[in-house]
Amino acid sequence: QVQLQESGGGLVQPGGSLRLSCAILGRMFSGAAMGWYRQAPGKERELVARITSGGTPTYGDSVKGRFTIAGHNAKNTVYLQMNNLTPAEEAVYYCNFQRLVTPVEVNWGQGTQVTLAS
Repeated sequence: QVQLQESGGGLVQPGGSLRLSCAILGRMFSGAAMGWYRQAPGKERELVARITSGGTPTYGDSVKGRFTIAGHNAKNTVYLQMNNLTPAEEAVYYCNFQRLVTPVEVNWGQGTQVTLAS
């Protein structure tokens, strides 16, 4: 059974940093991409960052230069370092695993809340 284990969300001050981790169980991080999407209340889910098992990252436009994604293939884990967080980035962050070779599959984590202190 495929499971995505997310960790690292929580409460942070504006301008602060958080590190999210996501490990996939039941699949190898090979021929795939893993990353993070976020969804704020009343808004659509959007890409934050993802990385392929070959090491190619993709970032959402709003996070470029502040967030860094890294993959550890042997641990089947990806890490997202988020710096200089803003209140607009308060959302539920969802880990995503997408197998890029056949059979294609997509899996989602349950989500972890990131809250910016007011």
